[in-house]
Amino acid sequence: MVNEFQHNEWALILGGSSGLGLATAKKLAQEGLNIFIVHRDPRSQMTLNESAFEEIKQFGVQLLSLNKDALRPETIENTLDQLAEKGLVKVLVHSIAKGNLKPMIAAEESTLQSDDFLLTTNAMAVSFYTWTKGIHDRKLFAENAKVLAFTSEGSVKAWRHYAAVSAAKSALEAIMRNIALEFAPFGITANCIQAGVTDTESLRRIPGSDSLKEFAIKRNPFGRLTTPEDVANAVYLLCKKEAQWINGTILKVDGGESIN
Repeated sequence: MVNEFQHNEWALILGGSSGLGLATAKKLAQEGLNIFIVHRDPRSQMTLNESAFEEIKQFGVQLLSLNKDALRPETIENTLDQLAEKGLVKVLVHSIAKGNLKPMIAAEESTLQSDDFLLTTNAMAVSFYTWTKGIHDRKLFAENAKVLAFTSEGSVKAWRHYAAVSAAKSALEAIMRNIALEFAPFGITANCIQAGVTDTESLRRIPGSDSLKEFAIKRNPFGRLTTPEDVANAVYLLCKKEAQWINGTILKVDGGESIN
């Protein structure tokens, strides 16, 4: 295997202990990129995390992890302080899934409030810019660096209980486009990946997720759900030097689900 990455280059993955983030960490580690995962998990989850992290180390790369809230300024500073001693960020992957899944109208359960929209948008959209700007200001981006974030079809479609996340995903895509424009002079590209319906912990939190999965399988030309590995493979493709001219786009990784 030809290593496409330098020994001091890192993938910084926000929300990398499960789902799309973890699959991406494994794929990029397999291709020779050092991995730094920032995640927020309870103590009960740590045994599973350590098992997954050991699997990543088997690829012969360096692995750092920090179980802290990625939205807190001190977490950003702590992470970047550690990275400054290790090397440069070749890839930033934003996979933070923290938001409210409340209905707008309901008789017997709590409903969305303005603060719910603000919290969700900050976590799932604004933080993408905060981390990108923080890395740039510290001059920690490698040459031809990539910044990537995960969006969903919900950014342009209405799903019950998904209003706050839908708004956040729309904001995320807008922020991505502007990063692509304003950071391009520094050799940095920005893109979003729109995954098809994927059976992850985040999806299972959505009320009615089983129905979403059933409908997605019927709708998909290949008759199956998207997997985290499908998405991780696309992340790797966008990290290759041949993808340097892909900038400011939303790449659909759904097997054609969204065309049907």
